[in-house]
Amino acid sequence: MNRGSTTIHVVQHLAPGGLEALALNMLSYSPNRDNVLIVSLDGTREESIANWPRLAQFQDQLLFLNKPNGYSVKTLYELYKLFRTFKPSVVHTHHIGPVLYGSIAARLANIKVRIHTEHDAWHLSSLKHRSLQSLAIRIAKPKLVADAALVRDQVQKQLNLDGVTVIKNGIDCATFKPGSKLLARQALSLPVDTLLVGTAGRLEQVKGHDVLIHAICSLPKNVHLAIAGDGSERANLEALVSELGLSDRVTFMGLVNDMPRFYQSLDLFCLPSRSEGFPLSTLEAQSCGIPTVATKVGATEETLCPITSASVPSENPLALATSILCNLNEQFDVSPRNFVLKHNDIKMMIQAYHSLAEEKTA
Repeated sequence: MNRGSTTIHVVQHLAPGGLEALALNMLSYSPNRDNVLIVSLDGTREESIANWPRLAQFQDQLLFLNKPNGYSVKTLYELYKLFRTFKPSVVHTHHIGPVLYGSIAARLANIKVRIHTEHDAWHLSSLKHRSLQSLAIRIAKPKLVADAALVRDQVQKQLNLDGVTVIKNGIDCATFKPGSKLLARQALSLPVDTLLVGTAGRLEQVKGHDVLIHAICSLPKNVHLAIAGDGSERANLEALVSELGLSDRVTFMGLVNDMPRFYQSLDLFCLPSRSEGFPLSTLEAQSCGIPTVATKVGATEETLCPITSASVPSENPLALATSILCNLNEQFDVSPRNFVLKHNDIKMMIQAYHSLAEEKTA
């Protein structure tokens, strides 16, 4: 590793999720991939790789600080020492915890280019979080980025500042591409003679899987649901499926390693979340050519092709079911992939961050 030309990303933890996958992609697709590190404030290497096997291929470029609960001066000092050792050209923090540690430590270590990205702004409704983040930004003075226009507007309003740059999240459109629906279903042991709706994400209450399951209940019996992901709500969701008599129409797939193939198997992708930042799953599905229905939360609407995809209010199974059925019955002349290629290719995102890092600070 060439110290002095290194980029270090700081995240709260490395577990399956959109922000974390984005950090890995920023490592993978960097022009100087060998000079990129990711520091996780929480956890250990062993437990993180066990929970997310994808990390194994990057393990030599991952560092874990195993931060204790609460604010840790020791963790701040460990980051300071790490930055003094590697002398990175860029320190890039993601979300509130990392800015409190990483940005301040980078300023103390005299790292010239400090970038901080906000991936959502829900935490800024808390006076405590708002005050802490505002203080950290005043101390560290990073270049501020939001991953969506909505997030930018919320950050600027809540923190009473301006000059936040919007750089939309990107995905690997070469990996997430159209493929054979039949072959994908056969490979994943999914039914081949049904209309298949899919969703992907952590099985947690905020993701709204229960709302989607209720929506499926009111759709024709030839509409099936495939759920990719795992989490603490799995048992409750399985019980709900059984209670509604949907056991033969809903498939829980657990963690899926081959997500492009999962998307390729679908007729429609659905994101029924109660809260989101700027989701990647909607982009991934559309990049595979799959129309998408999602709830109007966070910046989700900014990720949707206006021709082939649709948004509905959250917490409304009937509206969700109606939109799903309308979309399944529609024949589109264009592919949602075109929208993603134009607005959200990861190469565009990487270049935008590189250009920002090269800008002289006023």
